[in-house]
Amino acid sequence: MAGHSKWATTKHKKAAIDAKRGKLFAKLIKNIEIAAKTGGPDPSGNPTLFDAIQKAKKQSVPSKNIDAAVKRGGGLDGGGVNYESIMYEVYGAGGVGLLVECLTDNKNRAAMETRTAVSRNGGTMADPGSVSRLYERKGVVVVAKAQEGKDVTEDDVLEATLDAGADEVKDHGENFTVISDPSDVVAVRTALQDAGLDYESAEVEFVATMDIPVDADAAAKVFRLIDALEDLDDVQNVFANVDVPEDVLAELDA
Repeated sequence: MAGHSKWATTKHKKAAIDAKRGKLFAKLIKNIEIAAKTGGPDPSGNPTLFDAIQKAKKQSVPSKNIDAAVKRGGGLDGGGVNYESIMYEVYGAGGVGLLVECLTDNKNRAAMETRTAVSRNGGTMADPGSVSRLYERKGVVVVAKAQEGKDVTEDDVLEATLDAGADEVKDHGENFTVISDPSDVVAVRTALQDAGLDYESAEVEFVATMDIPVDADAAAKVFRLIDALEDLDDVQNVFANVDVPEDVLAELDA
């Protein structure tokens, strides 16, 4: 799940990442392959590839896997990748709108598996444009508060990134999220590095323009739908404009 409302924090609390590490590795590797194919295999001249590699390293993807993905994507091993990007729009419980981003080498398989997961988990497929209009493409850079040798404050992040194009800094518990225009994401990431601040990820993502608060029943249904979608091999990201209040989250945890 990506997207940076209160759900961003909620996801960290509820996800059993280790149980899905194999699937997570596969998605990160696919991102590297696509970035290398699109912008070339040299990270120093391909910021998207640089950030995809950094994200994979943060999740402990082995270096040999990363190197192999770069070579495959860049065509350096005589092979290559041929993925197609597809976006599905879905409605979940409580009127929550989801964008499902797929990278697939089999369009028919991706469509069938996505539709099956949606129908089996209380969702409905939406007309093109009906959900995407609720989102904007934004640069999203995630900065951990706890870093080696210091605790990062919101002022630290603002001071480092304001002149680089940061529009907003959001507090999500363990992390800060820096929102910018998509064209400024590399400048924001670079400004953080120049200020001696590490970053968790730097990507262009879909960010909801308005979040929808839900009760415990709807939240549980939305979580189940998102988990089912994220379990699909062809699904790279799921974005949801869901707002789970703290009292609802506590109720679910109980």
